[in-house]
Amino acid sequence: MDTSRTADDGGGGESTQARVERVLREQLENGTYPLQARVPPQRQLADEFGVSRDTVQRALARLTEDGLIETRRGSGTRVIRVPNSRPHPPQSRRPGSASLKPLIEQAFQQAEVSLDVATLTAETLLRHLRNQHELIADEGASAPERLRVRMLLPWTTERLAYPRAVQAEDPRIWERWRAMVRENGRRLEELKAGFLGLGVETSVDIQHIPMTPQFKLYVINDEHMLFGPYSVLRRTIKVPREGRPDEDEAVDSLDVLGLGATLSYHRLEADDRTHDSVFFSSMKDWFSSHWDRWPEVPHTE
Repeated sequence: MDTSRTADDGGGGESTQARVERVLREQLENGTYPLQARVPPQRQLADEFGVSRDTVQRALARLTEDGLIETRRGSGTRVIRVPNSRPHPPQSRRPGSASLKPLIEQAFQQAEVSLDVATLTAETLLRHLRNQHELIADEGASAPERLRVRMLLPWTTERLAYPRAVQAEDPRIWERWRAMVRENGRRLEELKAGFLGLGVETSVDIQHIPMTPQFKLYVINDEHMLFGPYSVLRRTIKVPREGRPDEDEAVDSLDVLGLGATLSYHRLEADDRTHDSVFFSSMKDWFSSHWDRWPEVPHTE
């Protein structure tokens, strides 16, 4: 239940509705939801903002009144006008956090989709690609002509800094991660075949590199970027008990947040001197250098 102050309440501070409306306007302006993009359903927005659907509905109504979005029965809510950019001092021009879903949806509305990804397991990307495949196969959504995915993952031949058991000699947490990565790779190949079956020219390439990822990175159509550092946490993970594989054992472990991790949004701007452009270019160079150089190093994967 949304217990924050509503727009009609008195007192100081920003109301819940005003906060939701302000953030949505910022997302329209910074390209999170570009022109003609679909805005997530009210229930999803309510969950993301931690407010009631009624609060979201009132905020969306204000954006509708201003001619920024429109809702049509059966097709949801779309962006029909982007707010005019306002002059900002350089330090306030950096977009804030964003989610991967709307950017993937926007990318799949174009003829060509390119995704450069560096991550620990590929779990998040796999989920979003599967959603797009289902929209095309089951609901008749338009399909892109081409889809190219390049992914950097850790080598699976050596143990990582995380995930791992606190007792370093116990390999089971690492083996669990390795099995997950290999299974996700198999599922990505299945999705590749699925997209090819829908007439989408598809390539999915994975390279394994000898390091533990410190962050996850998504570069979408060489225009949008999401970046999120991994936060290390200590938790118990259930794995098969040694000598008794039919029983589970909770192992004290070091792990990181993957799904649900905070991602900052960056974009390639016309001015290559802005914060976003510099960060975008530097991380693109980082990805390219690892993609190009590590295949030159002999290894067994």
